[in-house]
Amino acid sequence: MENVDYPNSTKDVKIPTDPIEKVIGQDEAIKYVRIAAAQKRHILLVGAPGTGKSMIGQAMASLLPKPNFEISVIDNPEHPERPFLEIRSRLDVENEKKIPKGKLIKPVDVPIMVAERMGLRCKRCGSISKPEIPVCPNCGSDKYKSHTSPFDDIVFGGNAREDKVYTTEVINGKEEKVLYEYKGGHVYVYDERALSNREQASVPRNVIVSLNRSIFVQATGASETELLGDVRHDPYGGHSEIGTKPFKRVVPGAIHEAHEGVLFIDELSNLGALQRHLLTAMQEKRFAITGRNPTSSGASVRVDNVPCDFILIGALNFGDIGTLLPPLRSRILGNGFEVLMNTVMEDNPKNVKKIVQFIAQEIMADGRIPHANSKAIEVIINEARKRARVYDSKEGLTLRLRDLAGIIKLAGDFATIDESEYIEEKHVLLAIEKAKPIEQQMQKKYGSLWRSTASDYGISHAPDEHVF
Repeated sequence: MENVDYPNSTKDVKIPTDPIEKVIGQDEAIKYVRIAAAQKRHILLVGAPGTGKSMIGQAMASLLPKPNFEISVIDNPEHPERPFLEIRSRLDVENEKKIPKGKLIKPVDVPIMVAERMGLRCKRCGSISKPEIPVCPNCGSDKYKSHTSPFDDIVFGGNAREDKVYTTEVINGKEEKVLYEYKGGHVYVYDERALSNREQASVPRNVIVSLNRSIFVQATGASETELLGDVRHDPYGGHSEIGTKPFKRVVPGAIHEAHEGVLFIDELSNLGALQRHLLTAMQEKRFAITGRNPTSSGASVRVDNVPCDFILIGALNFGDIGTLLPPLRSRILGNGFEVLMNTVMEDNPKNVKKIVQFIAQEIMADGRIPHANSKAIEVIINEARKRARVYDSKEGLTLRLRDLAGIIKLAGDFATIDESEYIEEKHVLLAIEKAKPIEQQMQKKYGSLWRSTASDYGISHAPDEHVF
């Protein structure tokens, strides 16, 4: 192998901002990721733990456009247990934020009948004054009902001052509903369009999948409710006054949160029977949210056809392929790819630089350990070579990077304790020794695994050994 000039420290290493370029040694997988992102295909990643499967999932999410739809649940007054589903585009949501605040007008321009009801205009002399003043400063007459009297209904018609007055006006040859509102010492007028937007915005809604969401959703080890959604229990049964309405208790699952994005599930076969529900969601691209606990008040609530159009990136270890539900695997193959992860890459200057980049990435991501100097980098590279031989019986550089990351962080912790400016060779060597699996530590300390176990019970020799 050609000699490689290591940087003085990882501080000098430029870390790419593109998540795709942060993936080390999985060029073929990245090729399929680019295709899957463009064509909306599913991917099954098969390989050893710690080879970068979740990082590939995050990299794929970075290739997708921003979500375009927001999903909300709205109250159904006639049948509360069947809330309405509302799907709004990004344009709809952004337009709502631009709702006209109404046109500011002068008090003298307010129609007479409206001005009198708002307390702006005296009914007797017609002079204009502030609505907060109940008595006309010009003639001394009461402008509106401000106290309780048996004759109030006769004098004022039973009406107190109103801050909002609805009326109709002819605008561009068409009669429209108009609102006059007194607010903050000013009068605003809203036409029919502004009123419509205002009413739409005032509708109480439970936004279960927002526009500004992460499009990478990790559901590894998810329970049924975490994966498929649920309706929270209300001890008051959704009572109109003291309970929580059903639409406010609807909780989305990971399949819904991943709508328009990536759903990543490691150890996919561990989902067990939930694989069937996942298959249904992938096929239908819609999945109902309902209460999952039959004893809960949420069990009677159901929201149908909640969108869940996601790209699945499933991950499996080599030995778990046979435990994957055949229809689910068939679904992935029918609309995607199966990709074998690399565990070793060729030992050449280009790939050595990639491992150096990985070391720098881990240090920066941790944020609590110092950078590694040149000698420390060299020791870590040699450890990557050694692990390729030990674990995969190949010459090269290991891609079982999670274990390598553990060594980097442990070495960084030792350097921090030593108050060292950099991670040095001695810190890495100590980390390599301390990061050995417990079985190797037991073997070294006791001479055999059996002896380490027997020592817990005070046994000093194996059953077939004779003590003379």
